[in-house]
Amino acid sequence: MQQMFLEYLNALGLVVQTSADEDLAEHLSSTSRTVYCGFDPTADSLHVGNLVPLLALRRFQLAGHRPILLIGGATGLIGDPSGRSAERELRTLSEIEISVRKIKAQATHFLDFDCGQTSALVVNNAEWTKDLTVIDFLRDLGKHFSVNAMINKEFVRSRLGEADSGISYTEFSYILLQSYDFLVLNQRYGCTIQMGGNDQWGNITSGLDLIRRVERKQAFALSYPLLTKADGTKFGKSTGGIPWLDPSKTSPYAFYQFWRNSDDQVVIHFLRLLTFLDSETVAALEVSLEEEPGKRLPQIKLAEELTRTVHGDESVKAAERITGALFDNEVNSLKEGDLDQLALDGMASSKLRSDAVALIDILVESQLAVTPRGEVTFGQAKKLIRNKAVWVNGAKVEDETMVLSRHTALHGRFFIIQKGKKNHHLVVLEGVRKA
Repeated sequence: MQQMFLEYLNALGLVVQTSADEDLAEHLSSTSRTVYCGFDPTADSLHVGNLVPLLALRRFQLAGHRPILLIGGATGLIGDPSGRSAERELRTLSEIEISVRKIKAQATHFLDFDCGQTSALVVNNAEWTKDLTVIDFLRDLGKHFSVNAMINKEFVRSRLGEADSGISYTEFSYILLQSYDFLVLNQRYGCTIQMGGNDQWGNITSGLDLIRRVERKQAFALSYPLLTKADGTKFGKSTGGIPWLDPSKTSPYAFYQFWRNSDDQVVIHFLRLLTFLDSETVAALEVSLEEEPGKRLPQIKLAEELTRTVHGDESVKAAERITGALFDNEVNSLKEGDLDQLALDGMASSKLRSDAVALIDILVESQLAVTPRGEVTFGQAKKLIRNKAVWVNGAKVEDETMVLSRHTALHGRFFIIQKGKKNHHLVVLEGVRKA
């Protein structure tokens, strides 16, 4: 595997650029190596855009190499300017510390930390920067960097051309700090490979130059593609609507549905990039997409594999159970935890601090009672019930005066209101005792 590892990564579409391609292939095939990728704690959870590097680190480990996940406890206080048109909002030290702890815990779902010499490491760059003085930084680190070379970095040039915002010295210095990380990891752990997103290439190659100047050694770089939607826009916190890996921020059901709704144009690419399915299985799924696109078998497999990787087998079962119950209108079979997931982010919902509420009030509040002219009225709500177009917890409703009370609620708290086949609304009675 080691001898063909770089070729394997290329076949998966995981490589955009490498430094010294032939030398890197030889470097990886000769013995076990140490590779790192950095994650800045700009939020208290990783998100789906981070799956590419997380799973790539796992591939390195499975191939006999040692992965290091570096958390930017120091660089996160500045914010990486790469791929951005404006400066990041700076976070406080306490916010960063909370994020570091949570991200470190999430990493255990992807990497093996107890497998001998290839055991993964999680390190925090605050460890070697917290006592670094400004004078030491300038004398020992800054002297190795040419301002001319830094200005020629693509992301710097693009920002310098913006008269209103430009780039601050704070962001400009990020290159030095990321390069210093690579140098320290090289000195402490023999790390010779840095991996990062293709928008990081300028920062990564600066680290190679620093190691060459200070240690007189060759190091290597590899960039991976950013995860993008069918329209080419990337998945990221700044673009909004991105699923988190933390189940308290994005429920496993919503996470599952996100991948199940993948566009046909990108689903095969996602299967190669984000799962460990063999090439024959992916090829068969690609054929099914061409011959029977309506079955969406690649999307279902992608959702299963990624939900299992991130959240475990039970979450896959729950997601499939919820999906089937909603499709077949058998919501009475849902467990309380399933409904809690729907209340978090899996369905439009109303949360009421009440023991009871009139059904027609919910139909209006949820805007299910919308007329063909786009108006929401109580008259339309009653008409829907008279036309037998409304179900409550799987049962058709015929009583216009129906009241939803905790005595008839699922698990003493929940009502799923359905209009037609596809329109659902969840009512949660809060502040009441669970059944």
